[in-house]
Amino acid sequence: MKFAPEYVTSVLNENFEDAKALLLSPLMAIHYAHLVMLTAQGMVSTKDARTLRDALDGVSQDEIRRVKYDGTYEDLFFYIERLIVAACGDEVAGRLHTARSRNDIDMTMYRMRQRELILRLLGATFALRRSLLDVVDRHRHTIFAVHTHTQRAQPTTVAHYMLAVVEQLERDGSRLKAAYDRTNVNPLGACAITGTGFPIDRRLTSELLGFCGPTGNTYGSIATVDYLLESTSAAAVLMAGHGRFVQDLLLWGTAEFGYVRFGDGFVQGSSIMPQKRNPVAIEHARAIGSKALGQAQAVVLAVHNTPFGDIVDTEDDLQPLVFAMFRDATRAVSLVAAAMATAEFDPSALEARAGDGWTTLTELADTLVRDHGLPFKTAHAIAGRLVGGRQRDPERSLAELLRDATTELLGAPLTYSEDEVAHILSPRYFVEIRKTLGGPAPEETARAAGASRQQLETDERWWSRASDGLANAERALAERSAAL
Repeated sequence: MKFAPEYVTSVLNENFEDAKALLLSPLMAIHYAHLVMLTAQGMVSTKDARTLRDALDGVSQDEIRRVKYDGTYEDLFFYIERLIVAACGDEVAGRLHTARSRNDIDMTMYRMRQRELILRLLGATFALRRSLLDVVDRHRHTIFAVHTHTQRAQPTTVAHYMLAVVEQLERDGSRLKAAYDRTNVNPLGACAITGTGFPIDRRLTSELLGFCGPTGNTYGSIATVDYLLESTSAAAVLMAGHGRFVQDLLLWGTAEFGYVRFGDGFVQGSSIMPQKRNPVAIEHARAIGSKALGQAQAVVLAVHNTPFGDIVDTEDDLQPLVFAMFRDATRAVSLVAAAMATAEFDPSALEARAGDGWTTLTELADTLVRDHGLPFKTAHAIAGRLVGGRQRDPERSLAELLRDATTELLGAPLTYSEDEVAHILSPRYFVEIRKTLGGPAPEETARAAGASRQQLETDERWWSRASDGLANAERALAERSAAL
């Protein structure tokens, strides 16, 4: 079959290059695993199995990666098949394709690559969690003002804020782990779409390729891509949350905020302005993460409203986009993890500004409720009157203004000394009294940080088991193939 030059240039050449980069190793592993299974089931003789094994051993992946597409074969599968035929002849080479199709080979390759991408991204989130928890340990007592609706709201601690990001990353990890579990099942044996009449052993090939087990319905094994959409969606959620954190970091790094300073290795100067210290590494993290999020949306769109069956929309043209999305997501997370290891906060300066703009006024209302049993709405109104009084008469003491406000609303004054009012309105007291589960009090953030470190260790153990499982399967496959 001679392909049109336009088809070669626009599609086949591009797909061949992508397959060499992304799918060559999984394809060769599938060849070996299928050969071992066929031999174990008595469907290929020992003699032919060894001949085929030697032919596969003779395929150099390095040499294949240097091959330029010439249009005389359709894709990487047929190119390697040509090499196998050249090594052992048509009759023996043809036995390797018993009870399989390019369809189930493709879907198996995609899942093998996808599970690796998930593990890499998950590993990057672990590095970021560890980096943030180190910040938490250093800044449990570092108080600063946080914002709601872009306006100063209340004091909290750097640790409290970072733990919110850590917990979000923990949930991202749960989503990625679940996606891994549903990705790591084996379509091989589904053949074109209806399975085969040969007595194959799908559990054996699953074991040899590091899968948790075979997929179920053979039609769905070829047709479904929900596993791919699940991991893509998990990565998209991660990128959306990550981008919001990165946006805060960039805002905090401005001279106007001055909350955080990153190490010299993550900033750049200006070709014209000697004073500039631009946090461009963080900007790159935002841009790369945004690109990954856009790619994730493109993946979903590419398979939307396509037929529920074997279709190219979910195959050669889509997989490089999936790879690029996961690669960029991993880059964005890894970059911020490294930058946060250099992040510096100035506790004294942050605390000095934390009470500006009446950020602690809620605590005055809370104190009035606790001390005098007032309804919170009444206490809220008193605190608001206090602010109004200070604006009208900035020279009067807060204790006097509080007496006036309580007299106006309650008919009698509630008396606090100036020192007591100052203590109630201090950012540090505001933080320390908030011992709510999940709150900013240092003892509570210490507890939460300990729990998050334990969760990180648990998740890393899961990751190690998953990674070791793939490595062990690769070794077992090599040993079974060598023993043919």
